[in-house]
Amino acid sequence: MFRIALVNVLCTLLYVAPGYLLCRFRRATADHLPSLSAVLIYICSPCLPVSAFLDLDFSWDLAANMGLFFVATLLIQGAFMAFLFLLFRRRHRDARYRMLSIGAVLGNVGFFGLPIIRALLPENPEAAGYSAVFIVSMNILVFSMGVFCLTGNRKYMSLRPALLNPTIAGFAVALPLFLTGGRSYLPQVLQDIIHLMSRMTTPLCMIILGMRLSTVPLRRLFTQPFVYGIALAKLLAFPLFAYGCALLLPLPASFRISILILSATPCASIILNLAEMHRCQQEVAANCVLLSTLLCFLTIPLLTLLV
Repeated sequence: MFRIALVNVLCTLLYVAPGYLLCRFRRATADHLPSLSAVLIYICSPCLPVSAFLDLDFSWDLAANMGLFFVATLLIQGAFMAFLFLLFRRRHRDARYRMLSIGAVLGNVGFFGLPIIRALLPENPEAAGYSAVFIVSMNILVFSMGVFCLTGNRKYMSLRPALLNPTIAGFAVALPLFLTGGRSYLPQVLQDIIHLMSRMTTPLCMIILGMRLSTVPLRRLFTQPFVYGIALAKLLAFPLFAYGCALLLPLPASFRISILILSATPCASIILNLAEMHRCQQEVAANCVLLSTLLCFLTIPLLTLLV
């Protein structure tokens, strides 16, 4: 499992190179990022949960495990976020510590985590469904506890953005298809399109990340100790906490492995979006996303040694 994780993480990271080189050789610019991001968020992203659930055969046991996974990840993320927020409450005047509360928890469980978990558990298609469920629980926390932890102000907390976004819309389509056996009646050509758009998310996300990396001075990226702290908390401390919680319950192996690997994914780009929305430590947020993504080729394979 170590070798599979290492190869797949490195292959995923290779997609960063085209975006980086395109910008370095001036064949693309950072001005293109909003358009590419719109394609990723509004077209490819909703296909992720639909594609994952089309691969599943409905059973009540699987549905129960999906529900349990949702509750477990919601509680685990919320607990770790609350712990960090309270631990550093005396330092909240420094916005970096508020950023730590969310950066150490919110991960790229969809674009990055889904292909890794599929490679590690090819005989367990439900693992892809777990990734889709994780995205939902994370979205709910982002616009409730996440915004509060970052700003310290309850007025910015709202579930509406968490429930009305393209990823949740995709989940709203995927769930009825799962419950009714959509794979048996949905036209095959439409299923092929959905699967293709889903597979586009990872390369497109990494290419966008490479383009963003080209705009950041590498010296500043690799010489900020606080950013390393956030990245290591996200890549090691949080997944170990999540896995420890999963071990306390009598759960299938695929359930526990999915929690470990998906929790170990790099910082989610949503933290950069929140930082820009609330004008709070935008550079730290961007560097956390970039650095944690580059470092995860070491941490994810190492964590697979636990299973």
